[in-house]
Amino acid sequence: MWKTIKGMLAGLCVLALAVSFTGCGSSKANEAKKVVIYTNADDEAVAAMETALKNAGYENKYLVKALGTSELGGKLMAEGSKIEADLVTMSSYFIDSSQAKYSMYKNLDFDTGAIETYPAFYTPILANTGSIFVNTDVLKQKNLPMPTSIKDLTKPEYKDQVSIPNIMSSSTAWLLVQAIITQYGEDEGKTILHDLIANVGPHLESSGSGPIKKVQAGEVAVGFGLRHQAVKAKAEGAPIDYVDPVEGNFSLTESIAVVDKKNATTDLAMKMAQTIIKDARKDLISYYPVALYKGESVEDINKPAKPMKFTQPLTVDLLEKHQNFFKEAQ
Repeated sequence: MWKTIKGMLAGLCVLALAVSFTGCGSSKANEAKKVVIYTNADDEAVAAMETALKNAGYENKYLVKALGTSELGGKLMAEGSKIEADLVTMSSYFIDSSQAKYSMYKNLDFDTGAIETYPAFYTPILANTGSIFVNTDVLKQKNLPMPTSIKDLTKPEYKDQVSIPNIMSSSTAWLLVQAIITQYGEDEGKTILHDLIANVGPHLESSGSGPIKKVQAGEVAVGFGLRHQAVKAKAEGAPIDYVDPVEGNFSLTESIAVVDKKNATTDLAMKMAQTIIKDARKDLISYYPVALYKGESVEDINKPAKPMKFTQPLTVDLLEKHQNFFKEAQ
């Protein structure tokens, strides 16, 4: 009997240990891991977000992975909620499209204070607006008139004096295409875009910042790109001026969204998203001067004269359609 009792006691000890270890394992499983942040943001935006997170006590609690828009967009559309990221900052149209496909984001649980209405699962971190810009010295040297529209840039005198981004690799070019289609329709618009690309010649750039670099360097007289870059260059004393084209100033937002992994890391990612919106905007708006939240304001110089929105919702499918439009116009 004594042997039987000892055996029962031993069994109870083993069971107690098993429960204890299982409990510990369960506790660890419920702990938040480092939040993985995937972003397509520029270096300035990443720095602003990291500063906000570190100041809020999140240092060493996150890992940032910067990816190009096409690469990150491809991962979102292919992997859905299985993506490694817990928190994403990305072009809003990719967030919209990946949510429509996978329902992969958790609704934000904080009041964002955004000026405009956005879906419950994301809120913008920044916005970029398109415009024409010129090198005033080169305009004088080449005896070129100041353009007032995108269509002006198709005139023979601008041959090889225009730089634009390529929509196949840069979303900035989408601002150009939206403006052309809105103003002229697809039929006339395709002719205008064809003539524009012919004038661009070797100055079709793979990045959105390519045109402003070429215009500043004096390699070309005129470019199309991000308005705030030209405003900044002019303020710094460069011979740069900017033109809000007749076709309008279109904008794209980049937003933040929490991937719904339904765990403690998701909860931590939500807190970090709130911190970025609450604390990083003061730096973000200095780099990307577009007011997105209540109480924000920008100088008049940063307000485009002809703000416009495309009539259709911006989605990955619409981008692909406009990319085909661009290719057919070449």
